[in-house]
Amino acid sequence: MARRSFSLMLAWRYLNPRRALLSAVAMISVIGVMLGVLALVVVMSVYSGMEREVKQRFLGFIPHIRLDYAPDGFQFQSIGDWRRIAGKVSQVEGVAEVGPVIQDTMLIDVEERRLPGTFQAVDTSSEAAVKGLEAMLDMELHPESTADMGIDDRVVVSSRLARQFDIGVGSKISLLTMRNLREVERVFSVTEQPPVREKFKEELAKVREVAERGWKKDGAGSVMSTDDFNAMYVPLQAILDAGPRDAEGEIVFNALGLLDVAENDEAKRLQRLGPDSKEEFLKILDELNTTDPEKLDAEALRNIKEFVLPKEAEVVGVYAASQMALTPDVFMPLHLAQELAGLGEEVQAIGVRLHDPYLAREVAERIANSLGEEGWYVQPWMDVESMRQFSILIEQQRVMMYFVLSFIVLVSAFSMTAVMFTVTIQKRREIGVMKALGAAPGQIVRVFVYQGMVLGVLGALTGVGLGLLVIAFREGIQRALRGVGFDPFPASFNGFSVLPAHVNPTEVVIIGVAAFLLCTAAALLPAWFAARSDAARSLRNL
Repeated sequence: MARRSFSLMLAWRYLNPRRALLSAVAMISVIGVMLGVLALVVVMSVYSGMEREVKQRFLGFIPHIRLDYAPDGFQFQSIGDWRRIAGKVSQVEGVAEVGPVIQDTMLIDVEERRLPGTFQAVDTSSEAAVKGLEAMLDMELHPESTADMGIDDRVVVSSRLARQFDIGVGSKISLLTMRNLREVERVFSVTEQPPVREKFKEELAKVREVAERGWKKDGAGSVMSTDDFNAMYVPLQAILDAGPRDAEGEIVFNALGLLDVAENDEAKRLQRLGPDSKEEFLKILDELNTTDPEKLDAEALRNIKEFVLPKEAEVVGVYAASQMALTPDVFMPLHLAQELAGLGEEVQAIGVRLHDPYLAREVAERIANSLGEEGWYVQPWMDVESMRQFSILIEQQRVMMYFVLSFIVLVSAFSMTAVMFTVTIQKRREIGVMKALGAAPGQIVRVFVYQGMVLGVLGALTGVGLGLLVIAFREGIQRALRGVGFDPFPASFNGFSVLPAHVNPTEVVIIGVAAFLLCTAAALLPAWFAARSDAARSLRNL
């Protein structure tokens, strides 16, 4: 016990040789460790807070589980009887609410300034959905904002969009879906094409020739060989796939529909149809020769005028958007989203909200088992691409900040090693005296290791304490920085007027302990050299 006290006493004596709190050299070492720990505690807490806050915002308006319908197993289709499915899903344990999902792109027009954007439907009859949107509102810059859109053409826009167009609550915006633009492009491209009878003259002539030659009466019906059937069907399907004018496409579709009812006689390689099918088929083909392209084009353009009219909506709220996460430019009531997306009474998917969002995977499995129908794809929010990318981004940034900021502590540890080497050189005569008096090498090593441990403890504790103080008073610090014209964390970028932070006690302890261990390790090398020094040479001051 006496030996340990001797080493600790001498270590403290070396740290404050003038009976001050600490020597200047020791203070510099402590400050280096303190700054590294302070930076790590603050930055990691801010990243944890931002991750939690963004996820909380996301979970306030996105479905915790999304149900898509793809009966063919490939392409998702809109859902007409979504209320029936919603009723079935709402009975599953853990489900709080079930509602519709509509997300699409659009063109936003404000006083002839246009930009592409995205929109998402909000079921305004859902109290939880409205409250989730309410929590996102930017009440600091737009205090009159509200999430109550009702059943009128009223919308909530992102702060990013509000800045781009210089709009706010009460402004009017026009919305035009990209689907409309694609339809306009299709119609205009079709009007530039020649009529089907000219564009596919050879194909139609071949189809007519095969029908007249190979289609024969057979008792109470008519037959043709499977090869002749394919020689007619394949060209007609190609014509339909080429995208003719609507009226011409309907004629070709009718011709294909007549062939579709054929009965396949595999044994004789024949296709059997009705007695008058041949005459009806040729009559349908003759209709292609009677169409008036100019009249059809004029009618299509008249329909487009009504179809592409933009919807005017009033802005009733502005929510704080963050560049760190992808969120819609506009939230709108369900009926307006259905109209813009051209869905009628249908929806794109069904959204499920849970009592505990973090149990989404377990509840998703229960929902999939309860549906009892093929074609449903159940996706928890953790597997949504935008959320997965956000989590990966935050994690990568956290790792990078750990890597970069840890170098501050590491450099402090290296500087402490240099300080310890300096002290051992300055104290080599005293080391020689200790060894001559019988001090063991372990005692001498502990003298300098204890110094590193004391400096590590002081640096880690002050760094953690100051870091927690900075986090506690971050709002005042931000306000002071903004007052002098410097804002390292602008709300326009991250979407937070006050930088969020979450202190993870385990993480803080790990940072403090790691700093302490590094400082202790930094003192080991000079302590080892001091213990190996020759007592006689040290006493001769050589």
